[in-house]
Amino acid sequence: MKAQVLLVECADRPGLVHGIAGVLLAHGANVVGNQEFVDRAAGRFFMRTEFEVGTEESLRGLEAEVGSVLPLGAVVRLAATGPRRLVVMASKEHHCLSDLLVRLHFGELRAEVAAVVSNHAVLGGFVERFGIPFQFVPAEGLERPAHEARLLEVIEPFQPDVIVLAKYMRVLTPQFVGRFPHRIVNIHHSFLPAFVGARPYHQAFERGVKVIGATAHFVTDALDAGPIIVQQTLPVDHTRSAEDLARAGRDVEQFALAQALRLVLEDRVFLSGNRTVIFD
Repeated sequence: MKAQVLLVECADRPGLVHGIAGVLLAHGANVVGNQEFVDRAAGRFFMRTEFEVGTEESLRGLEAEVGSVLPLGAVVRLAATGPRRLVVMASKEHHCLSDLLVRLHFGELRAEVAAVVSNHAVLGGFVERFGIPFQFVPAEGLERPAHEARLLEVIEPFQPDVIVLAKYMRVLTPQFVGRFPHRIVNIHHSFLPAFVGARPYHQAFERGVKVIGATAHFVTDALDAGPIIVQQTLPVDHTRSAEDLARAGRDVEQFALAQALRLVLEDRVFLSGNRTVIFD
């Protein structure tokens, strides 16, 4: 039996699950898992269905037939079954990049890294130990559009399914983001209250924060304001130094980014406006 995942988004109305299940049954599919959600404010229906079929022939015409029983404008697709192709962008900090490369090396994430791209050369030797191409694209002396043009020359031939910003410390322009809509995943620290600029963990220490955390999200034109995929927090107290907070923050960032990437790679994340619908 061949495992498949069907993804559906459409306007909500009665009978949607019944109609989809009928098409799957007609194709000889055995449903082994199903999750659905209605965003009542938006009037949108979301569904992720895992099923098995005996042959590839059973899938012929399935997407079109599911679409025919749904409202006009429905989005229907079968998730890709093979590993996704990633390009990881980094700068100088290694913790998120190294965590991802180790997880990928041991098969914890369903993906392969086509390349690591960086505006600094410092991580090149480490990346090459994994047999992954390292592309150094320096930004010195270049305006942001010119630097991004060089980045695109490097990245686009790899045809990535997802771009991962593993502590890439340069703001991307709307023009760059627009080339990969809802395909760029970022990680950043997330404090209550928020601290921006340099040395955020030292700022947090000075304010005596009691919670630190990290947010993984899709990148949009608004800085660090895209749809949230995963948020992770960790309680801290007065005994923690600024260095302790930074160390704990790196751990939280690694975990949040890995979890977010897993959800994206397994097609468990839907977008509903600037919100996410996540089937875990």
